[in-house]
Amino acid sequence: MDLQDQLKKLFPEHTPEETPEVASSNIWLQDDPIICKYEKRKGKPITIIEGYTGATEDFKILAKELKTKLSVGGSFKGDKIIIQGDYRVKIMEILKEKGFTVKRVGG
Repeated sequence: MDLQDQLKKLFPEHTPEETPEVASSNIWLQDDPIICKYEKRKGKPITIIEGYTGATEDFKILAKELKTKLSVGGSFKGDKIIIQGDYRVKIMEILKEKGFTVKRVGG
C-alpha cells in the first residue's frame, strides 16, 4: 500500500487537485543569443547571464530556476543573472535544453 492509497483511506471524499504547469514553459525564446560569461569579484568566481530581451518577470523566473537546479546562490540585478561560482557549462546546457541560443564569453 503506497502513500496515495493511505491518503484515500484517510480522506475518501477528497479529490486531488491537478498540479499547475511550471511557468518556465511559457518563457519567451529570443533569436539573439544569451551571453554567458565568467568573472571574478573580490577573488570569488561568478557566472553572469545577460542579453535577454523578453519580459523582466520571465528572466526572474529563469534566474530562480537556474539557482534551484544548480543549488547555488545568486541574484537578479539590472537585467543580469549573477550566479555564484563557475557554472558556465551547466548553465549553457540547461538553456540549450529550453531552446535558447547561448554564446560563451571569456575564457
